[in-house]
Amino acid sequence: MSAFAKSTAVLRAPGKPADDMLKLSRLRYQLPPLLSVIAGMVDLIGFLTLGNIFTAHITGNLVLAAAAAVRGGPLHLAQLFAIPVFMLAVTTSWLIARASNKHGPALARLLLEVQFVLLAAVLIVGVVTKPSTDPHGLMAGIVVMIAVAAMACQYALLRLALPRVVSTAVMTGNLTNATLSLMELLSKRGQLTPADAQRVKESLRLLAGFLLGCLVAAVAVSLLADWAWALPVTLAALAIVLY
Repeated sequence: MSAFAKSTAVLRAPGKPADDMLKLSRLRYQLPPLLSVIAGMVDLIGFLTLGNIFTAHITGNLVLAAAAAVRGGPLHLAQLFAIPVFMLAVTTSWLIARASNKHGPALARLLLEVQFVLLAAVLIVGVVTKPSTDPHGLMAGIVVMIAVAAMACQYALLRLALPRVVSTAVMTGNLTNATLSLMELLSKRGQLTPADAQRVKESLRLLAGFLLGCLVAAVAVSLLADWAWALPVTLAALAIVLY
């Protein structure tokens, strides 16, 4: 039995329509890898074109800002602003979810649409104003904040609509989960338990997706400059169509 089929069987519960459970299971199995590719693209494009800002790893911005403050280097204010903007975007996503009164696949689709709108705004503003020519300027900062909000929406989507799914951007945690599960396998000298095997598969799939997104984004930036944002926008639209 495939992992998708097993997850479907586990998720079925009395009192819930089979179609809804099947949709939720499909989302949990198929959507996170696509979102991890989007996160990798957005993170790397933002880092390369917008003044070394992490749009998907807010902790990285805090580290860079602290290092600049201690070493006396130039402080990029966008690195600091990204943190409250991320929190505000997560709060807004929660408010949207509460106001919509949607759950599961319906809520996932709604937040996917919000993510698409934000990424489309990044593309439009980026192409029109070309912030990569002045990565520390005002327009670059605005584009960064919109991209950060898009990633915050993606994280909120996973926590609110698909709470059992592994994070699509906390790659350190995914790598840790995969490594610990593999070490447990070696220590037992036997096969992984189903839970451990599933954890390894999910973590490695998301790691691969994020890395793929970064690699494709690096090539896209070198060839397309600000138009590279069209790639995550296209994938965000694809996520809405498919799910």
